[in-house]
Amino acid sequence: MTTMKKNKNNLQESSQGSYKNKLGGVHTTIIGGRAGKKLVKLVTQHPEVKKVIPTVISVKGIAGGSLTGKILRADARGNLRLLLSEGRSFQEIRLVTTVGTAEEGDRIMDELNEILKTAL
Repeated sequence: MTTMKKNKNNLQESSQGSYKNKLGGVHTTIIGGRAGKKLVKLVTQHPEVKKVIPTVISVKGIAGGSLTGKILRADARGNLRLLLSEGRSFQEIRLVTTVGTAEEGDRIMDELNEILKTAL
């Protein structure tokens, strides 16, 4: 079984309590209401995501629009960023992973983007 299939199975079997245990940082508000929290919960259930740290909510110039989410490229240590956007607001959520390299982080990025596509 490939790593991605194993991770998808683990993701589905993961407990609901892991979301609150993995949420950290000063800012705990997540844009998008229930839909935004649902996307973050999906991401936190991945077995290689250790911590989720929401950042400040910012405003951009375009009005209107639905909730979108995308995992952005990994840094040198394999940590990722989730970019949530809804209407005029956007928020970057930092994802601390258990991997140690950018290549492994890119693998997790691809897996999470695939999961987000099916959720949206």
